[in-house]
Amino acid sequence: QVRLVESGGGLVQAGGSLRISCVASGRTFSSLTMAWFRQAPGKEREFVASISTNTAYGDSVKGRFTISRDNAKNTVLLQMNSLKPEDTAAYYCAATGKIGARWTAGEYGAWGQGTQVTISS
Repeated sequence: QVRLVESGGGLVQAGGSLRISCVASGRTFSSLTMAWFRQAPGKEREFVASISTNTAYGDSVKGRFTISRDNAKNTVLLQMNSLKPEDTAAYYCAATGKIGARWTAGEYGAWGQGTQVTISS
């Protein structure tokens, strides 16, 4: 139903900032709850942030990351500040038609291909 394409990943020094984006197509964007998850080698997929009529953040990123959306551009953004080596992971964009910001990964039916974010010490 929905195609998601992430971009903006790269290599950043610890303490730096990076903004990654996700562009959606195939469904009315404004009707979707959007989220970011991440997965590092050897770890389970972790909830990062989501946005619906409200926003939610994982404990490990709260206060450092900000999620936002531009419905006119069918885009969701993740602004990442004060980056740490622990933030190194593949970041995935996800979408669900459910209302509300916080859902489990299994509730998201559409996923992007991921964008790699690597933080150097």
